[in-house]
Amino acid sequence: MLDAASWAARLGGESFLAQTLHRSYAVFPGEAADLAGLLSWDDMNTILSTQRLEPPRLRLSLDGEMVPQHRYTLPITTRRSVTWQRIQPADLHAQLAEGASMVLDSIEKIHPPIGAAAEALERFLGTLVEVNAYASWTEREGFGTHWDDHDVVVVQVHGSKRWKLYGPTRPDPTFRDVESPEEPQGDPVADLVLTAGDVLYVPRGWWHGVTADQGTESLHLSFGLVTHTGADLLIWLVDQLRSHRTLRQDVPRFGSPREQAAFVRELREAMAVELADPDLVSRWADSVDTTHYGRAVPSLPYVTGLPARAEVSVRLTTPRARLTENQADGTVTLAAAGTEWEFSGQAAPMLRVLLTGQPATLGSLAATAGLEVKEVASALSLLIEGQAASVVGTAL
Repeated sequence: MLDAASWAARLGGESFLAQTLHRSYAVFPGEAADLAGLLSWDDMNTILSTQRLEPPRLRLSLDGEMVPQHRYTLPITTRRSVTWQRIQPADLHAQLAEGASMVLDSIEKIHPPIGAAAEALERFLGTLVEVNAYASWTEREGFGTHWDDHDVVVVQVHGSKRWKLYGPTRPDPTFRDVESPEEPQGDPVADLVLTAGDVLYVPRGWWHGVTADQGTESLHLSFGLVTHTGADLLIWLVDQLRSHRTLRQDVPRFGSPREQAAFVRELREAMAVELADPDLVSRWADSVDTTHYGRAVPSLPYVTGLPARAEVSVRLTTPRARLTENQADGTVTLAAAGTEWEFSGQAAPMLRVLLTGQPATLGSLAATAGLEVKEVASALSLLIEGQAASVVGTAL
């Protein structure tokens, strides 16, 4: 099971955060047993046969080009005149045997074990995580040598795959950039073969070529880390500065040079004050963590609040929620999904359990906090209404 603690242990904990993240690639050897239950070939077959997956969500790629959809799917029109593309297994097999690689984007949204692993990695790294699955059968490259605009944590689930890493040719390239990185020249800086259970970290901008050239099929997961750049911080800062009248005023486009200079000076001074705050990055991190909606899940059938039933299980769906203890009045504040809830200090033990991301019954939470089940149900109903928690066991 890849929970937050096991992710931290696998990647190296604080050492990874301080020395590797955003800086250099790293390999973390493992065993296939480490990933038991994460994703099997049966799981993939079930997903492909039961989900309506359209390009680019599901796609085949060969030598850097996308394989036309009609080569492995058949259009089906329902009685409500909705047309979708159904996979033809024999045609799909043929394309894959000829060297195409198969990609399924956002698999965490349709396969709960991967969703849980993605949420746990988000809890450790403090950023949204999206997961793609890649399957290959031959030594032909599906995508050619390329770079990504986000860091990735690669988990080799089955078989083996060769990774050739060339390093970045432009520091910190982004999706929206003023120029494109030049292709790498010379030999790779690393030539690696991942086997089942291995984990590879590749920073944004590192060129890489990937092939299944070890004589076995390959299935790996790419956990993509959503990028946060200095530009993102400044955009956030501008929103914080809207309390200043200068940022709300019209730009004096037709004003005198003196008026325009005064306007720019006031903007610069307002920005300089904020940029001089040594806690600016921490303030930004608190804000983006507690305003992100996480992975909201409905709590059916309880549409009017939770019943006071001890066996009902709940969990937080916001991996980056924050709990603050208010010493002055003995209360605690939970901030998540853009809302803050204030509870009595007695609720703190219950909220700390929920912050682990693991499911807990109302009865166990009540016992932990020394509260009645009805009080816990009332508190959790508020969090569910605020889209920060959900039911995971209806106990019906």
